[in-house]
Amino acid sequence: MESQLGLNLIEQSFNVRYSLWVREALDELPDSFTITDPSIAGHPIVFASKGFLKMSGYSVEEIIGKNGRMFQGPKTNRRSVMEIREAIREERAMQISILNYRKDGTPFSMLFHVCPVFGKEDGRVTHFVGVHVLILKKKRRFSSGFRRDGGCLCEDDSGFRETLFGSCRREVCTDSAVEFDRISAMDLVLESDVREVEIDEHCEASDAEKRKATTAISNILSVLSHYSELTGRLVCGKRCCSSETGLLVSSLNVPLGRIKQSFVLTNPQVPGMPIVYASDAFLKLTGYSRHEVLGRSCRFLSGVDTDLSTVLQIKDCIRNEQPCTVCILNYRKDNSPFWNFLHISPVRSASGKIAYYVEVQMDKCSQNKDEHGLSPEIRRHSVVGAVKVAVRSLSMASTSRS
Repeated sequence: MESQLGLNLIEQSFNVRYSLWVREALDELPDSFTITDPSIAGHPIVFASKGFLKMSGYSVEEIIGKNGRMFQGPKTNRRSVMEIREAIREERAMQISILNYRKDGTPFSMLFHVCPVFGKEDGRVTHFVGVHVLILKKKRRFSSGFRRDGGCLCEDDSGFRETLFGSCRREVCTDSAVEFDRISAMDLVLESDVREVEIDEHCEASDAEKRKATTAISNILSVLSHYSELTGRLVCGKRCCSSETGLLVSSLNVPLGRIKQSFVLTNPQVPGMPIVYASDAFLKLTGYSRHEVLGRSCRFLSGVDTDLSTVLQIKDCIRNEQPCTVCILNYRKDNSPFWNFLHISPVRSASGKIAYYVEVQMDKCSQNKDEHGLSPEIRRHSVVGAVKVAVRSLSMASTSRS
């Protein structure tokens, strides 16, 4: 059931935002790239180009739904990985050289250019595009110290001579051996003039490779922008929304995605307190898809028999910035009712200001201990605690950088 839910979310990641022809248009681009969705737990890959499949050696079935960590290996620079995570957390574009691994285990150096894609109507990050440009290894000719005109070996290149004839003891080297040394070395020089030898160095992308990545990003964003116009849900490469929406930054999706209970985060700074995050368990409980939930007030769960006095009790607690727990009749997408044991609690940033409200939902029918023996109260408190830790950690990190 969970795997099927994940596949549905990946399908919706494109089907809701773009027209059905977008995948075909992206497949026509020659570049190697992936597209990920930060709103889905685990930040999975939702599209991989044919160029990337060829570069990595994986099939599309092996990549879709997986995190980009699968391409890292023992020699991948941890600092580079942290810089990529930092850019994603801050929702900004960046380029960096990094060592990745193909399916068969062979390493390759590449220039990774990651860029966020923003919804034009609200400024929310909808996807991240990651372009992968193979870095061609630098080449260097070995210097022997011999010239084509028969010149002598330079003193500072005597190590090359020693390498070639290190097995010969100096005291037994004859004139013939010296002559052989001279002729053989000259032959090597002539050969190396024609055939360059590749050597491994610390690979940095060339200006041409950087321009190639930038051009690829521009082409991909152009395709996404065009096919988003056909659905009316426009995207762009920069945050186009001029008003402050107080959206959830994408970096919170990682820690929040690990929480398996049903909950949502709402933004009290925006009129109507819209939902800015909804867990997978919440979607499963209510029957709604993510795009049908985000940006809406939780009032959409109320129905004809929802008790108005309970609704007013919730509003009073929020107005007084106090937590509350109620039992309220809510409705799923298919209009089936369920009794919701709802717990609402303010979530404060490191400065003490209320950043969000977390709302934990629990169907009355499941008001018993879970598989780990945890009571509903403990489960609710664990969700609230985990959310508070994630929000405060993020705000503290932001404060320390500023």
